[in-house]
Amino acid sequence: MMTSTLVDTNVLIDMLGPDRPQRAWSFAALKRCLEEGELVLNSIVWSELATSPLSELELNLAFGWLRMRREALSYEAAFAAGKAHYAYRRAGGLRERTLPDFLVGAHAAARSHRLLTRDAARYRSYFPALDIISPETHP
Repeated sequence: MMTSTLVDTNVLIDMLGPDRPQRAWSFAALKRCLEEGELVLNSIVWSELATSPLSELELNLAFGWLRMRREALSYEAAFAAGKAHYAYRRAGGLRERTLPDFLVGAHAAARSHRLLTRDAARYRSYFPALDIISPETHP
């Protein structure tokens, strides 16, 4: 059975320069996930990538080899993200962990995608059923 994997921003950012310390792990993980199924990109991750100096065309060219399917965020996922963020803030969470992180996790959970990220702890607490691929789980 082919599986789908939502790719987190930090993994894609690693691919934008040879001097990124986690580039080798991210490249190998992307390649492995692509061999196992489909890679998914959402508008939240795309908007975070837009903070780089690259143009949209350059980003499309840089990531074209991944053949990521673009998928919209559902209302169900948006609501789940808001609730997770609310729980995080009520538990004393700071604003450093912003709503986009919760949107990415909720999207993966709602669509039963795996999540490829270097920051597993961020998602584990609020999306415990999420299948996470990270350096800790897949060294």
